This record gives sequence, C-alpha cells and structure tokens, in this order.
Amino acid sequence: MIHKHIATLPLAVTIGEPAGIGPDVVLDVWNGDQRNTLPPFVLLADPNQLQQRAALLGIEIKLSILTSRDGFEARRDEDEDSLPVLPLAAKLQGSAGRPSAKDATGVIESIDRAVDLVHGGLASGVVTLPISKKTLYDAGFKYPGHTEYLGVLAQRWADSSRTRPVMMLAGPELRTVPVTIHIPLHDVAGELTTNLIVETARITASDLRSRFGIACPRLVISGLNPHAGEDGALGSEDASVILPAVQLLQAEGVDCIGPLPADTMFHAAARARYDAALCMYHDQALIPAKALAFDEAVNVTLGLPFVRTSPDHGTAFDIAGTGQASAASFVAALRMANEMTSHSVAQSVSA
Repeated sequence: MIHKHIATLPLAVTIGEPAGIGPDVVLDVWNGDQRNTLPPFVLLADPNQLQQRAALLGIEIKLSILTSRDGFEARRDEDEDSLPVLPLAAKLQGSAGRPSAKDATGVIESIDRAVDLVHGGLASGVVTLPISKKTLYDAGFKYPGHTEYLGVLAQRWADSSRTRPVMMLAGPELRTVPVTIHIPLHDVAGELTTNLIVETARITASDLRSRFGIACPRLVISGLNPHAGEDGALGSEDASVILPAVQLLQAEGVDCIGPLPADTMFHAAARARYDAALCMYHDQALIPAKALAFDEAVNVTLGLPFVRTSPDHGTAFDIAGTGQASAASFVAALRMANEMTSHSVAQSVSA
C-alpha cells in the first residue's frame, strides 16, 4: 500500500559492495555542491568503513548515526550537514578494491533492512549501490542478482502473490527491458515463452503508467534472431513465440508492435516512437542503454510493491578509493526513485 505521506520520507540507500565504488559515490555526492538539490536519503552502512574510505579519498565527513523512528524524524530538521547513516550489525572488512566474502552478511543485511524500512513506513523507496555477485556467490548467496532477491523480499507484502520483478534500464533517451536476464546466452531461446513476454510487457506498461506518469505507454518488442528471423530463414522463435505475444497484448489493448529487428530499434527516429523497448536477452537491452547514457542510466526494478532504483554501473574495484568514480548514475538513481515515488503518491491520492 502507498501512503500519502510517503513523499516526505527519505530513500533507503544500501551500501552495496563495500570494497567497490559505492562508498565513493555517496561520499562524493554528500561532499559536493549538488547535495542540497537531491531528495533526502539514509545510508545503511558501517560507519567505521565509511570514515576509512573518506580518509582514503581525502574527504572530511560528519555522520549522523540513526537508531530509531525518532532518529529518522529528527533528521529532517537537525544537523543537515551530517550524512545520515543507519549502522549495520555486521562490521565490514573489505578495503578499497579488495573484496572479502566475509562482508556478504553485511551486504545482504543492508538490502534486507532497506526493504524493511519501506515496508515499515520509514522510507519511501530503495536505492541500491552495486554488489559483487561473485563475492556473494562465494559466500553461498543463492540468487542470480539484486533483481531476483528483491522479488523474494517483496513476499512480505500482503499482495505478494502478484509480484514479479522486471528489470528496466532507464536513461534520458531510452528505456529498455530484458525479458530474460541473468542467464547464459545459449539458454535464452529455451527460456523464452509467449507467456513470459506477455507478462513482462503487462508489468512494464502498468509501471510506466503508475510510476512514470505515462498515461498510454507505447512499447516495441524486439525479435530474437537477426532481422527478426527473416521470415523463418534465420530462426523460428520470432514467428512462433514472439509474434503471438504481440498479438495477445494488442488484443488486450496494450499499444505495442513487434517483433522488430533489434538493429533498427535504437536510432533517434525509432526511439521517438515508443516509451520502452522490450528485448529478448540481457545484452540486447543493456548495450544500447549504456551506449547512449553510460553515466546517467538507472537500473529500475518494475513489478515490485515498492520503488527500487540503482546506478547502472558495477563495483569498479580498479578505481575504488582513487577518487575517479563518477557519481552521476547514483545521482540519477536518487532522482528517479524520488520521481517514481511522487507519481505513485499522486496516483494513490487521485484514486
């Protein structure tokens, strides 16, 4: 349920992989001129690790340590120069560029507690900093990535039976949605079904209306094979799997076309004709999104009962602690989460 007061709440920001550039971009933003133009947020992190990274970067930082609902409320009016931090129970050990599997507990705790804050009415949405999947896998993490794990955490909502997370990359000029996500390329054709495409498109159209304020979303749906199968000469999936999905969606009233050859979908004139592009696999969606807006694209999870965004970059261990990391995508993720929350509130109030 979206409450009318949610727009006044801070966003909950997870620390992500502490040995990566996540701490760098938060510290850079808080230390910079644009801090006062951003929506309020609370960082779930280890204060000692943050101070160590700040020292490495040559940044002087004051932390406001929050412990309760009272702490969140007081934060709105007091000590505005201090970065609000909700301390983790876990102590993080990885240093810049040197991840430790021992930190997996803290990384997961940060995600869990951020979702708990939203569920408990203390935060408006979740912004996640990048994780290291390999580090988590080495510690026994069983989920392919952030998106899938957030879908599991969403089960605590009363209407969770209708929850299915959908990944979207959103930038100033393009939104793309991969229908299949973190699976090997050779498995894509076997995993792709008409029902999966239809369900993904429904969720995308619904969230474009409710969280992006687009009254009548326009979708394009890519083919799987070169030239969308070339009438079967280059593969049968476009005609046997994707086209029936497009036809079903059109019959439901969804404004969509396809399957289209992916190599003609992303030039400027083509992009002007749709609000989001559904693509059949991970790189088909992410390559054009990152090519157009590498520093500004945001990873958004649709289909959840809460708002979640993330910077569209990885941990960048090679530049962690050097001061070279760009905070642009983190800033974009904060702003987009705030905008999505505002649209959700407006729709809830009007309803």
